[in-house]
Amino acid sequence: MTAKDSHARIFFRWLLALFYLLAGIAHIRSPVGFLAITPDWVPFPEQVVLLTGIAEVAGAIGLMIPPRLIPHVRYAAAIGLALYGLCVYPANINHAINNIAIGGETASWLYHGPRLAFQPVFIWWALIAGGVIDWPFGKKKP
Repeated sequence: MTAKDSHARIFFRWLLALFYLLAGIAHIRSPVGFLAITPDWVPFPEQVVLLTGIAEVAGAIGLMIPPRLIPHVRYAAAIGLALYGLCVYPANINHAINNIAIGGETASWLYHGPRLAFQPVFIWWALIAGGVIDWPFGKKKP
């Protein structure tokens, strides 16, 4: 088994795909909370939230397609999800800085701090899961 298909990578790819699948469904079925945290400068917020949900579902499916079936889909899905993670970061920042209530409840920095800090990890995780990068798990050169 290579580093590209290790048991750990397979497990974390499935876990990330499940996360994005559930998040995508939530964006599509219950957009109100996502609309609330969307920055004012985002045009057509309803359509953007719908498209982000579709992107999450498509990325989750793409991560699970074996390269032997359709070459490069997993790789492209990983890059897409990494870019997605970067693009939604302003909404997470907006949610935190403006203490936006969702469902009548606001969240403390015990929620916002880790969420903001973990966003780069999600970006890295997508790239690892899709085999785009191996850092820090690649073979070290002598």
